[in-house]
Amino acid sequence: MKKNRLYTFAAAILLASGLVSCGDSFLTEEPASSVPITGYYTDNAKMIEAMAAAYDPMQWFDYFNGWFPLNLAWDAASDDIYPGGSDTSDQGYLHEISWYGCSPTNDIKGAWTVAYSGINRSIRLMDNAEEANISEADKKSYNAEGRVLRDWYYLVLWKTWGNVPFYTENLTFPYIAEQLKADEVYNNMVTDLEEVLDSKILPMKRELTWAGRMTQAAAAMIYADYVMYQKDESRYSKALGYVKEVIASGQYKLVTDYDDLFTYATEWSDEIILDINYISAGGKRGWGDAGACGGTVIPAMIGVDGLTYVGGQETGHGPYTEFEGGWGFCVITRDAYEAFEPGDIRRDVAVLNLDTYQEEMMNRGIAVNYTGRYQNTGYFLRKYLGRPGGKADQAGDADLNWENNFHLYRYAETLLVAAELAWRTNSGEAQGYFDQVRERAGLSPKAITEEAIMQERRVELLGEGKRYFDLVRFGKAAEVLKPGGGAIYVTKDAHRFVCTEGTVTQDKPKGEVKTNADGKPLNLVINGELKWTGTGAAIPQRPQWTENKKYLPIPQIEIESSHGATVQNPY
Repeated sequence: MKKNRLYTFAAAILLASGLVSCGDSFLTEEPASSVPITGYYTDNAKMIEAMAAAYDPMQWFDYFNGWFPLNLAWDAASDDIYPGGSDTSDQGYLHEISWYGCSPTNDIKGAWTVAYSGINRSIRLMDNAEEANISEADKKSYNAEGRVLRDWYYLVLWKTWGNVPFYTENLTFPYIAEQLKADEVYNNMVTDLEEVLDSKILPMKRELTWAGRMTQAAAAMIYADYVMYQKDESRYSKALGYVKEVIASGQYKLVTDYDDLFTYATEWSDEIILDINYISAGGKRGWGDAGACGGTVIPAMIGVDGLTYVGGQETGHGPYTEFEGGWGFCVITRDAYEAFEPGDIRRDVAVLNLDTYQEEMMNRGIAVNYTGRYQNTGYFLRKYLGRPGGKADQAGDADLNWENNFHLYRYAETLLVAAELAWRTNSGEAQGYFDQVRERAGLSPKAITEEAIMQERRVELLGEGKRYFDLVRFGKAAEVLKPGGGAIYVTKDAHRFVCTEGTVTQDKPKGEVKTNADGKPLNLVINGELKWTGTGAAIPQRPQWTENKKYLPIPQIEIESSHGATVQNPY
């Protein structure tokens, strides 16, 4: 059951007041900074409205003016996922991200607009608090909260585009901000976050009613995110100090069952530091109103295409159903699936292996079928798959109102960040932090090396939007993101086969796939058509990643509307 009431409570106030919209009308109306609302934000009740409005754009990234689920778009260029869908024209800009061929016109401009909408509203939150008739302590609290929230929105822009227009006070006509270099954006953000963190104004953790609002712990993780992606060694010790305070507080802990992180009943567990919160009940998001309050589209996007269950009964009320189907985006690569060590309990929570799943269900008398779309690997991101009841009581379009929260920062990542920073600064506590994460996964301790840290982050945080940035900051992107790579089902066949290299020798439903001396599956050919490649190439072939691919091209419409103030990224 959802325990958080930030969006449901605040949305009711916003809709009743009519003063702040959850939609995207701000794109066509006069900018809110020039609308005369002086005197409205007079007390804490009104400030809650301003606060909720500032968080609202966080929900829009998955579907607004274009599709930009943070995990899918950020990791599309990594070795962990393929965009999938029907073909390369289906959300084509995600495919362009994947093969490093982005166009400034076939772009993710909606995410740019969402981030700047969040920045605008965060600044308004601070401005409104200053004018409101509330205590000085509350003014300082809203100010700190607005600053951290604004800095998170800038983090999205900075990691995606690097060199972005920057402002800390809302703009006036002609609404054009100076574009800063990525290093300049970074310097502004880390010094601002240091001030907030050192003030200790924000609580380390919020009560459940307000879970999802910024905290000292969230600010520490956002700060570490900036510092580690920048590879700013001068601030490693400071970042370590902040995350150690989170650990020492004792207010966060690893959940015992890894699966609890991704089920509806156990959301907002003690492991969650910052989520984007989505609620199905009453959700009004629709195809014509993408910015309305409600749920998320991610489970529909990543759902197993054509998924059906035949046979079995669930409490006597109908066919057994464990997962809801979807559109077949965000398929997991075979390389990522095989990155898990033997015995790692996280693998089968993170990834749904359809081959294995079909066989397990058949043994229970339940047939599971699916279609298999473009770039199908047979592996799906189980973490965020839709479950029965996940879009219950929605009031808009069902597939846009799923219940699943999206994790931005978890305590497991806090431990891994602390382990890495402690290892890099030789401060001595690294192994203990590292081993806590492995122990929860059912694994024995492992000596810390750079490779071990990368590996642990990959499997712990698979599908959560971290891998691509890790490859870049560890200096491994050019080495790992080479042409080809991965393994693909060109089509998905209902049977499994015994095969020798390149030739089918026996056809039977539960056959064993032969492997070569290295334990890798051999190629499978049926009637002369390649169905599976054990060591094959990504589809389509990627070019070699280069440093110019670190930041995406800025949307062309933003270049033009700035009248020369914003310059395109090299790409």
